[in-house]
Amino acid sequence: MANIDHAPSKYMLNLLHVLPAFADESELRLNSIVEVNSSSRNKYEIITESGQLKLDRVGYSSMMYPFTYGAIPCTWDEDGDPLDIEIVNVDEPLIPGSLIEARIIGIMKFVDGGEVDDKVIAVLADDKRQDHITSYEQLGAHWQKETTHYWEFYKHLKKPGTGNVVGFYGVDEAVKIIKECEQRYKEVYAPKFEV
Repeated sequence: MANIDHAPSKYMLNLLHVLPAFADESELRLNSIVEVNSSSRNKYEIITESGQLKLDRVGYSSMMYPFTYGAIPCTWDEDGDPLDIEIVNVDEPLIPGSLIEARIIGIMKFVDGGEVDDKVIAVLADDKRQDHITSYEQLGAHWQKETTHYWEFYKHLKKPGTGNVVGFYGVDEAVKIIKECEQRYKEVYAPKFEV
């Protein structure tokens, strides 16, 4: 069962606001909500206020996501959205809107249209075939080039030159940024809740 510490309710819970970011910090496990599968051009996003999945847009080019993509609950990045997560090496499509646990292996710092829009890099925590991967560097130099190319050109036909990959960083930097985004969530987003 998922680690939802909430009494039963007749109302639908919004997992973006009920679950903590870390499922188990000591094991670097994050709660993550799947938005997009690899090989998709469709950009789905969770509606922050309600928790439903919405088709945000269809990509402007033939480029498809080279990884599974989602959001980390109870985080707030500088772009005004939950912190993003790339889940790599997923060989079977996951159901958009589903909750998964992902293990952190790094972070990609990214600027999109002048806004910080970082991406945590992770593998599925419960996929034994990924247990040996502990760092994004183990994915290889070509993986970094492919990921950089995707982010710098995925909006090129709509807004050329707006995406800039700043660099790839290790687990410690990823945890630091996740914690900053948890704090920003508490300070910026949580006060908006109706009581």
